[in-house]
Amino acid sequence: MPETGYIAAVCATVFVITLSLRAIPFALLNWLRDSPLVKVLALWMPVGILGILAATTLQRTIHAEPTHAAAAVVAVAVTGAAHLLGGHRTLLSVGIGTGAYVLLLHAL
Repeated sequence: MPETGYIAAVCATVFVITLSLRAIPFALLNWLRDSPLVKVLALWMPVGILGILAATTLQRTIHAEPTHAAAAVVAVAVTGAAHLLGGHRTLLSVGIGTGAYVLLLHAL
């Protein structure tokens, strides 16, 4: 069994590292708000996330359940349309696309 001092040193080290990693973004917040990189990331990340989600869904569905491929393709299209027509709200469009996929699976 490790000694008490060793356990305390490990806990202190973990505490300092965790606190530092959580505090750094807040310390850099003012600089990040004005950063052109953050503005570009804010513009493209939701689209990238939706693209990765769509590609993964289609790839896994086609390989695992080929009979569900049509429902997956339609759901991806519904997700894209909801994102473009719904004011680029990522959670809303993913929710609508997921709902469409579930409804199509139960309808087929």
